[in-house]
Amino acid sequence: MHKIIPGILLLGLLAACGGSQQGSGLSAGSAQFLAMGDSARFTTVEWIDSVKDYGKITEGQKLDVAFRFRNTGKTPLVIGGVQPSCGCTIAQQQVAPILPGSEGQIKATFNSDSRVGINHKTLIVTANTKGTQRYVLQFVVEVQKKAS
Repeated sequence: MHKIIPGILLLGLLAACGGSQQGSGLSAGSAQFLAMGDSARFTTVEWIDSVKDYGKITEGQKLDVAFRFRNTGKTPLVIGGVQPSCGCTIAQQQVAPILPGSEGQIKATFNSDSRVGINHKTLIVTANTKGTQRYVLQFVVEVQKKAS
């Protein structure tokens, strides 16, 4: 009984908040949430590049990385999230769904400060796709010590 009352209150709060959007339809976050959980909205994706070697950069340099993909399915492709393997890489979130037949990019920025040597980094991408919904994108870069 103690768990039922808070649950009912939470549902009431969610219903009240949902009713305040007059005529605007679903928010981008709501559409994204629905696409990720509804297998009827799943699509397919082709990664044009999922592994990249960026060669050598100088310590302290920021490296912009990008991975291209194409929606090969029949429904919009929704990127649910992009999770970098460490705090030295900041990913940009794909907001707009990618229409069937269209291409998009997963972008991130790697901060090479205090990262001298070879760096292997990954980005875990979740999407509303058939089969698997998780993809591992990888890049490698060699950071050379900054001249003193």
